[in-house]
Amino acid sequence: MTRDVCGRDLRGQVGYLTGIAAEDAVERHYRSGGYVIVASRWRCAAGEIDLVVRHGDVLVFVEVKKSSTHAKAAERLTQRQMTRILAAASEFLAGEPAGQMTESRFDVALVNAMGQIEFLENAFGA
Repeated sequence: MTRDVCGRDLRGQVGYLTGIAAEDAVERHYRSGGYVIVASRWRCAAGEIDLVVRHGDVLVFVEVKKSSTHAKAAERLTQRQMTRILAAASEFLAGEPAGQMTESRFDVALVNAMGQIEFLENAFGA
């Protein structure tokens, strides 16, 4: 196994960097659609939200999943992760003027090996 001076194996480092590149591509897409980037890689006690964007009065919490195919990326989103994202979003909303009453939705951006993005808008909705 190849390791760098920080001890992170090369495969993990490549995975981390491709994940960051996927998040950056998703951010560019939202920005080009007129969304305002509020936060990226936002961390709190409950966890991390990949991207928070605003479109008018609506806050959108975005989870980015990268894999070889869109289907495999979708499989990587677990119920545990969704619960964590919901809890983190609740913490984020606590800082909004309308608090938990802020209109919001949860999108999932699936990124395949070719860098193509499939968006699942309101992915956590009923």
